Amino acid sequence: MIPATSFQGKRVALFGLGGSGIATARALAQGGADVLAWDDNPESVSRAAEEGIATGDLRGADWAGISSFVLSPGVPLTHPKPHWTVELARGAGVEVIGDVELFARERIATAPSAPFIAITGTNGKSTTTALTAHILRSAGRDTQMGGNIGRAVMTLDPPQPDRHYVVECSSYQIDLAPSINPTAGILLNLTPDHLDRHGTMQHYASIKERLVAGSETAIIGVDDIYCAQIADRLERVGKQVVRISKRLPLTDGYFADGTDLMEAIDGRYSRIAFLEGIGSLRGQHNAQNALAAVAACLKVGLDLGEIQAGLETFPGLEHRMEQVARKGNVLFVNDSKATNADAAAPALSSFPRIYWIAGGLPKEGGIEPLRSLFPRIARAYLIGEAAPAFSATLGEAVPYEISGTLAAAVEHAAEDAAKDESGAEVVVLLSPACASFDQFKNFEIRGEAFRQAVNAIDGVIAIGGAR
Repeated sequence: MIPATSFQGKRVALFGLGGSGIATARALAQGGADVLAWDDNPESVSRAAEEGIATGDLRGADWAGISSFVLSPGVPLTHPKPHWTVELARGAGVEVIGDVELFARERIATAPSAPFIAITGTNGKSTTTALTAHILRSAGRDTQMGGNIGRAVMTLDPPQPDRHYVVECSSYQIDLAPSINPTAGILLNLTPDHLDRHGTMQHYASIKERLVAGSETAIIGVDDIYCAQIADRLERVGKQVVRISKRLPLTDGYFADGTDLMEAIDGRYSRIAFLEGIGSLRGQHNAQNALAAVAACLKVGLDLGEIQAGLETFPGLEHRMEQVARKGNVLFVNDSKATNADAAAPALSSFPRIYWIAGGLPKEGGIEPLRSLFPRIARAYLIGEAAPAFSATLGEAVPYEISGTLAAAVEHAAEDAAKDESGAEVVVLLSPACASFDQFKNFEIRGEAFRQAVNAIDGVIAIGGAR
């Protein structure tokens, strides 16, 4: 726990009493703040009160005596309209902030030299966060990881000069962290997302820009126009910018050349790391994640030998292109986190010959966006509500069966893959391009069901890793 001592003696209102909200309320109380917490869910209020957190309906609060209002990042700040608590706070001239802002203030107040790496982007931020923390830990650094991944940021250990923080930040968290100031700020990429909460793509991009704008060094993926413009804009105002690209040689910065990670200085190139043979970092998208992690780790003082050793031992994340097991020439991969076509594309583009398990509760657009990747699919095994629609899209382009259940799909895909005579690497891939809710409570349970079905196959050898 990080006591929020910056708020000692101050009256602080808080709304949102989920797991991170309760943790934030505790951190404020431990730091000496006078906390008044509330939630629209009576059960959450009761649970917080049972844990000793002072609760009270903020509609009746004396906002004139409140110095700060801490809002859960899951609660609307601006769109589709501000939550009623936000309107009350703004009407009283009270600042509206979140838990990442509390962390940023506490770090500056108690250990401003503590290395702080903050990561955002539409895609890849969880893998980049986990990879960066893994490299630091494997190099023997005292490392704390949290934020939008794993632990709530205020439940991490308190800042110390040599303690490294790796924090994943969603756009919601950045929007509530006006003074965020990482040692290295990473912006991986930007594509339209969460526009129901941000209104326009321009507003969404401007929020993401705040993280790198406040950083000592801005590490920015420049493979999309939004991020490229942000990099140019920050450089023009004197910010130290490090550009990264997963597909284009750069004059200055870091870029991927196949599985080689290259540094460019005034147009001169040198290899600084490599991903060859690292199964957990397959694919162009993971090259971008690795480039960002390498740049950040160099910024906080690691050497190239330490970084390469960390890359080579990275186990990957559960349910994200997670290597589960092997049987002979067949690799079983759990990509259950791929809940739409765009999320499934990286896995489908990373393997040459795929026995693809897809389906579930369909998303708008189905799998039509994946058509260019159909030649990689040896056969598809369709499950859940999406099976009829997916079979219509596959048509005659890809052989398929409607398996119905995940267990049947795994069994049939494993049997067919074992008979494959192509000579290429063969992969049984769960990358559903669908939500899980027709058959499973969430994508994690779906991924675990895949793992169990795979491990029940005779002769399969489990791969140690993210689990």
